[in-house]
Amino acid sequence: MALHIIKLCVGAQSIQDLLDWHDHQAFTRLSLGLDPRPVCDTRMSPKRRDEVLKGGSLYWVIKGQILVRQEIEDIITLDDVDGRSRCEIVLKHFHVQTAPQRRAAFQGWRYLAPKDAPADLTHVSGGEDLPEPLRKELLDIGAW
Repeated sequence: MALHIIKLCVGAQSIQDLLDWHDHQAFTRLSLGLDPRPVCDTRMSPKRRDEVLKGGSLYWVIKGQILVRQEIEDIITLDDVDGRSRCEIVLKHFHVQTAPQRRAAFQGWRYLAPKDAPADLTHVSGGEDLPEPLRKELLDIGAW
């Protein structure tokens, strides 16, 4: 069974901010002759890499809620110019909205067991047509 990763989307106010950031990142990487797939840079490499690469996704926390995920295609460990290692989590460009799920702030990333991951929004009855701010408000008042 695949293992997921959860990470804060620092600076993003909405899913659209994440989409815009990934579009900009893809354009910049392509113009430099690099792989245009979105990459999430992080300092620590997952020790359970093989489990994550068996179909895991990166779940993004935006403004205190998991709202979207992306499938993980690869995890690459690199050496930085000053000799420290860092990690690039290579993602598919396709984003899947999820049922909102509250998360407290944390640093770095964490593993997310499949049983704890929110359902894709397409599998949650009645949420597909709601605008993102309304979904957040419903979650905040406990109506979701």
